[in-house]
Amino acid sequence: MWSQTLQSSIGLLALMAVHLAPASAEKVLGVYIYSRHGDRSAKVSGNTHLTDLGYREVFLSGTYYHDRYITSNSSLQIAGIDDSVINPKQVAASAPDDGVLQNSATGFMQGVYPPVGASAAQTLRNGSTVEAPLNGYQLVTLATVSTGTNSENTNWLQSANDCQKSEISSNAFYSSPLYISLSNSTKSFYQSLAPMLTSAFTESQLSFKNAYTIFDYLNVASIHNSSSDFPSADLLTPEVYQQLLLLANVHEFNLAYNQSEQVRAIAGSVLAGQVLTALNETITSQGKSKFNVQFGAYATFLSYFGLAQLVSVNDDFTGIPDYASTMTWELVTNSTSDAFPDPSEISVRFLFHNGTIADSSSTPIAYPLFGQSSTLMSWSNFSRNMLKIAVTSQDEWCSVCGNTQGVCASDNGSSPTATTTFKSSGHGMALGVAGVIGAMVTLGVILGLEFLIFLLGGFRISRKRAGSSIASLTAVVENKA
Repeated sequence: MWSQTLQSSIGLLALMAVHLAPASAEKVLGVYIYSRHGDRSAKVSGNTHLTDLGYREVFLSGTYYHDRYITSNSSLQIAGIDDSVINPKQVAASAPDDGVLQNSATGFMQGVYPPVGASAAQTLRNGSTVEAPLNGYQLVTLATVSTGTNSENTNWLQSANDCQKSEISSNAFYSSPLYISLSNSTKSFYQSLAPMLTSAFTESQLSFKNAYTIFDYLNVASIHNSSSDFPSADLLTPEVYQQLLLLANVHEFNLAYNQSEQVRAIAGSVLAGQVLTALNETITSQGKSKFNVQFGAYATFLSYFGLAQLVSVNDDFTGIPDYASTMTWELVTNSTSDAFPDPSEISVRFLFHNGTIADSSSTPIAYPLFGQSSTLMSWSNFSRNMLKIAVTSQDEWCSVCGNTQGVCASDNGSSPTATTTFKSSGHGMALGVAGVIGAMVTLGVILGLEFLIFLLGGFRISRKRAGSSIASLTAVVENKA
């Protein structure tokens, strides 16, 4: 169970996790970052919004990743990345159509690529110089993804995925022995909280069934509410708070993941495909694509934690990650050649940080994936394991989810774009690696990319949705194991 401010189980972490110091010759070729939003208002009230505290949290995390991957004096700077003025061809950012998540992505990217003053000023034909407003504020294209739309106004996050079989699987938890036992044993506990909750919950809603919504409401109140707005606040003792968090963790993890029903973790499967696709694009483009970031909800973290077998590394991975938590996948090499390395020379490292990264005293920690003993996996091994859990096309998503309407309708016209023929690589890619990669799509899993022409929050907004064209990779198709 993650604490609200620090990662716990320090002794286990020392044994199973490795801090960030890379091998001396190691180069970072590209990264994919998945982040939770910052502090927000309570879900139960509806119309959730990012608070100033939340804005600051994601900005600080973005600043950390700027200092880690972008700035020229970092030993972990991504090879060849522009370190001051953003190069849109190198950077991809996305979030669902949700105000909290999009604003969080905006704040995060402000930290990653801060204003540059006059250094990016443009000279017009008449000789005059134009500097961007706000001291050289940089616009970053933010793509919107259809999965997770309005998730921060949704009490049950699985409903935001629109995956029928996933929702059915999650609903099965409500008839499980674990749920029934906890529902019965915690009835009096939740009823005892009524003085703090009567303005937002009915008596019948005070139960384990609403474990997360109740925790979320009281957590927000403990951060933001004044005494006059928080009746009977003295009932929220540290012990009660921990009990609420523990129950919320159990409730949400079991809705997001089940070892015998992978479809329950569809959010993590989609993310796995997106990560694999993006990192593969870094390789197939010879490093032109470098920095990827996506914002999403905590349920996706939990689903991926389960699928990637991180729970066997540390029990804390069954807990809800705090605001502004990040997962990072680094694409690295020890090759000393100036040329882009062969895939056989490339490895992947997974890192996680619980909560915002305020300073260098607490930085992301590397964890082994898929039951491996090492935190560093060869690209071929990583790809092979990710494909076992990933959903990599719209057709596959429709099949896994059992959906037949909307983008999954047989007459939708999108099927041909999701059954692309793949060709062998022209970049010297080993056949084993190319085979693993061949099942992926270039710019999105399930989701294609099309651009809208308006601005929001300082970002150019585009939309990724199921049904748009999917480009092929130059690789050999291999069936998923």
